[in-house]
Amino acid sequence: MNKQATVFAAFRAAFPITVPILAGFMFLGIAYGVFMNLSGFGAGWAFFMSLLIFAGSMEFVAVSLLLGAFNPLGALLLTLMVNARHLFYGLSMLEKYKGTGWKKPYLIFGMCDESFSLNQSATIPREVDRGWFMFFVTLLNHVYWVAGATIGGLLGSFVHFDLEGLEFVMTALFVVIFIEQWMKEKVHDSAMIGIGVSVVCLIVFGADRFIIPAMLVILAILTLARKKLERETIAAEKGEPL
Repeated sequence: MNKQATVFAAFRAAFPITVPILAGFMFLGIAYGVFMNLSGFGAGWAFFMSLLIFAGSMEFVAVSLLLGAFNPLGALLLTLMVNARHLFYGLSMLEKYKGTGWKKPYLIFGMCDESFSLNQSATIPREVDRGWFMFFVTLLNHVYWVAGATIGGLLGSFVHFDLEGLEFVMTALFVVIFIEQWMKEKVHDSAMIGIGVSVVCLIVFGADRFIIPAMLVILAILTLARKKLERETIAAEKGEPL
């Protein structure tokens, strides 16, 4: 297979699984663009911020930072708090991103929640190049977000939307991804660990502070139980008793 065919095959495999992200990102991106416009920033701001930052939650927060007093240290700390979960995402993607060459810097830059979920859970066909597949998943999601934000920035001057409830779009999308992953896996131990730890941390730390403690505990448990979980997964795939 020549290089052009390899690239096209990867694009053709990646595009269908990003279509749900397209739907979610267009809604949220348009909402973000409208929000930027209503805050006094034109479509150009929405375009460049979505292109260069590509972190949905932080982009909304960045609007208030731009409108507030100059405080670079506070902005840095707030950014770390909002996006700290990506530290854990990155650790789990070290092996997957290995050997991807020049694509690796962009894969790291573009690793939003949705790209991480798809690249982590997707079953890549054997004939499809892994690096190109993950590159197109990341690129397509990036394009969807930038397009939605730019459209919202352009429409914000002419049309006013009721944005209430739009933030639930991506929550619903993650529920669908989780259910699909659950149905695909034969061993659900890691999923149960994630659910159990998250519920306990939610009760202990509250809704505003539970994410980082939950991720730390999940990472620790999965690291300690890694070999056992791998043996159970291999046994399940072979149809052997656990």
